[in-house]
Amino acid sequence: MSNPLFREARQAVNTAKETAASGGDIETSVNKAKNALSSAYANSNVEEQRQLRTLQDELNTLQ
Repeated sequence: MSNPLFREARQAVNTAKETAASGGDIETSVNKAKNALSSAYANSNVEEQRQLRTLQDELNTLQ
């Protein structure tokens, strides 16, 4: 994928998952990931949007 916003969103979700696993500030990490997902979704193609929905589902399990 060449969409930098998509890559940032994927990384933000991974960071939130790592933060949750280590007992860190999950609220901040989740909020950053939500913002990244929102930006990426608005600027992505259909396939990327499908993958972003999967990432959103993963993020929802952390809350």
